[in-house]
Amino acid sequence: MTHLTADNIAELFSGAVTLTKSGDKVSPRGMPTREVRDIHLLLTQPRARLLYAPPARILNPAFAVAESVWHLSGSDDPWIFDYNARLRQYADDGVLLGAYGPRMRNWAGKVDQLSRVVEILKEDPDSRRALIQLYDPVQDAAGHKDVPCTLGFRFHLRAGRLHMATMMRGQDVWIGMPYDVFFYTVLHELVAGWLDAELGEFHLHVGSLHIYEEHLDQSEQLASLTASPVMPDLRTPWTGFAGLLDQVAARDVTGHPGWDAMAGTLRSYRLWKDGQHQQAWRVADGIDGPLGQALTAWYGELKRRSRQPAAATTAGAR
Repeated sequence: MTHLTADNIAELFSGAVTLTKSGDKVSPRGMPTREVRDIHLLLTQPRARLLYAPPARILNPAFAVAESVWHLSGSDDPWIFDYNARLRQYADDGVLLGAYGPRMRNWAGKVDQLSRVVEILKEDPDSRRALIQLYDPVQDAAGHKDVPCTLGFRFHLRAGRLHMATMMRGQDVWIGMPYDVFFYTVLHELVAGWLDAELGEFHLHVGSLHIYEEHLDQSEQLASLTASPVMPDLRTPWTGFAGLLDQVAARDVTGHPGWDAMAGTLRSYRLWKDGQHQQAWRVADGIDGPLGQALTAWYGELKRRSRQPAAATTAGAR
């Protein structure tokens, strides 16, 4: 097994890209890919979660926020397509059947696994049973388009620190990894808060870490990256959490500085999508911290793309 350790997502991303570029050539579903297997990635500061790597890799932070809220609220509703229309290609009859939210918050219509993790660790802080399962062979053998890449999450509370591990069957390092780690570490931080624990290490265990060959040229532009800053605190009480997520999804003010930055990011992006670009820029400029900077960079990227000929994309949804 290969191990990579980093203090922030920029360092972790750079190391993972370098590793996959020299991987074996494989072509799952006919898509040329470079792959390395059995990888362990360790992020020591989970709140240093937002990748900012222009000009080679510029994220849509509104999608990172929206996807996190969508998962955490237990949703498979189509509003997520407002933030990433490319996801529609993986939908069956307009629904992403591999959506993590319903599996995490309402497994088989019976179990809120997230709530259960908190209950288990409050009852027995040394427990090894604090797990969230996402892959479901009953559903995922049915042949639908969207099969979860993430198998599940594991939580260990040790010496007052909560450590989290994510298990994945496969991880596309260039497109998916920056968004996935954003969500995973938001979840990690929230659970730590509900347990009154310090935030420990985040571990990512990947069966197939890969990069599509169509992204190799872009990856060559990846220069020395500035360390990702630590994002604002997102801890919030469990009581009222569902309502807070509803407020953020509705782009409303919540009264929580960290979540207000998240809601402001969605509000700004909605203005951009509605063609109100100057107002979107102004809202982005008023968002403190890494999200405001990333959103401004994303709008610059959208402007640049609007001046380029349309190009087809064969891999990746984000």
